[in-house]
Amino acid sequence: MSLGHACVDVYQGAVAALVPFFVAERAYTYAAASGIVLAASLLSSVVQPLFGALTDRWAMPWLLPVSALTAGVGVAVSGIGGSYPLTLAAVALSGIGVAAYHPEAARAARAAAGDGNTAMGWFALGGNVGFALAPLLVAGVVAVGGLRASPLLVVPAVLGAVLCAAAVRTTGARVTVAAAGGTGTDDWPSFLRLSGAVVCRSIVFVGLSAFVSLYVRERTGGGDLAGTVALCVLYAGGATGTLAGGRLADRYGRLAVVRWSYALTVLAVAGVLLAPGTAVYPFVALTSAGLYVPFSLHVTLGQDYLPRRVGTASGVTLGLTVSVGGLAAPVLGAVADATSLRVALVPLVALPALGRLLLCGLREPAPPGKAGSADRPPRRRPRAASR
Repeated sequence: MSLGHACVDVYQGAVAALVPFFVAERAYTYAAASGIVLAASLLSSVVQPLFGALTDRWAMPWLLPVSALTAGVGVAVSGIGGSYPLTLAAVALSGIGVAAYHPEAARAARAAAGDGNTAMGWFALGGNVGFALAPLLVAGVVAVGGLRASPLLVVPAVLGAVLCAAAVRTTGARVTVAAAGGTGTDDWPSFLRLSGAVVCRSIVFVGLSAFVSLYVRERTGGGDLAGTVALCVLYAGGATGTLAGGRLADRYGRLAVVRWSYALTVLAVAGVLLAPGTAVYPFVALTSAGLYVPFSLHVTLGQDYLPRRVGTASGVTLGLTVSVGGLAAPVLGAVADATSLRVALVPLVALPALGRLLLCGLREPAPPGKAGSADRPPRRRPRAASR
């Protein structure tokens, strides 16, 4: 499931990586190029809860290989021909494939992982690795053969479909049971508070992804290299953070780890804005840890708060909340144009603090199949018989 996730999320990062080639070979304007990215990101994020609702009613493990192929075919045909509407439609098709994959994949991964937070961390890691490898894949194919070589980009989709089909054979029965036999009571207030915290996290991550390179370049005076290093440090936490989050949650509990992560992010982002010169880099690394450690834990917490709507919960935590963060990026850019980049990034210190407040008072939900067990008092040991 983790390797299949990597193959699918390649296509989340591939669209942005193709933009420079669209501009160079087809003379697209920046507005037209941004429209392509927006079409892919909005469809892959906003539509996910709709697919999640469908998978709550019917188990559809067959959707995993089909959606993997759909995501790949859309990107692969986007470089064929020069029509902007057709390119937009191809990228939109890829976005729909990505959207269709994630809710059912999160359900299947949870069925395979059981109660293991570390195993879900591996699943989340696969997506992060695929996203990070996308620019290298696009550069290796399109930089050599041009956009006409884009059909070669379907290869990861074929591999992902094979991997997903193999996973379905072993987890399909358990996924069907999970979809048809969800037990427990949906805790919507807790889920909405969790979703609000995830939105805060998403805005911070997207905002820093868009502007930390420019900010560090200004702050250190080190030029493009300094900014690129800062962005790499921010993304490097994806590998260690998601795995560390699962292991820490197995030991200390999911909510405790998520709360610590949000508190760390507050201090780390403040350090990014206040640290002089190259001292900014350790704080970027701490910010990366604070943002990535709770990533997979958000998904499993959401699923357990809505045990009867696991697909919907997965679609919201993996998709809809991320798109909200993306919509906030232009606002930060407008503030930066009107004032300064440093002033525009100041709200990113307050947002994880707000997320931490939303998490206050939440209770650890019962894992699948153990509804109500979290609320039961521990059994008392029987007293030894007196002699």
